[in-house]
Amino acid sequence: MIEILFSLIFIEMALIVIFVFKTPLRKLVIMGLDRVKRGQAPIVVKAVGSTIFIVMMSNVYSVMQIRNRRSREDGGDGDLTPTDQVLAARHLLQASLMGFSLFLALMIDRLHHYIRELRIRRKNMEAIKTQNRIIENGNNGSQDEVKALESEVTSLKEKITHLESELEEKTKEASEADANATALKKQSEGFLLEYDRLLEDNQNLRAQLHSSDRR
Repeated sequence: MIEILFSLIFIEMALIVIFVFKTPLRKLVIMGLDRVKRGQAPIVVKAVGSTIFIVMMSNVYSVMQIRNRRSREDGGDGDLTPTDQVLAARHLLQASLMGFSLFLALMIDRLHHYIRELRIRRKNMEAIKTQNRIIENGNNGSQDEVKALESEVTSLKEKITHLESELEEKTKEASEADANATALKKQSEGFLLEYDRLLEDNQNLRAQLHSSDRR
């Protein structure tokens, strides 16, 4: 399970890197996500995300249950046994990886949305430039058509200004999310190292108990 989660996280991080840099591969990824978001695919994605979230909360609950059980057995001030420490660390690592993968999936969805908005804004800019050239060259149409074009240009400019401000805010949010993702990755690596250490301690304790039984 942990290996699958790590693979999923690396794939999501690769997709985010592809979104950041303008390459032909980004166009292919965007086209693929556009097709995925059509039909019943969003429902399937939401169902999978909900399942991962439920399993993550189950792992968190298991960690709390292990600690509460040890507290009840030892009168509220006892330490966890090596076995309980390994189990708690494993559940906590799985919960962290699941939360990190859900966070990266949300980032991918938002980046895809912002890139689409940016493309729409560029198309609107091109339309505005075309309309401005028509007005400047003296369109042969009626005065009413010219006024309609001017009002449409004004509304498009206001929309572009709004989109630019929104894009700037979302860019800041994406930067903060990237920083949080890096911190969560480091925390997950620390959990994995702690899990390996606890597992090694548990094996040593089992070997000592086995040798004691033989004696």
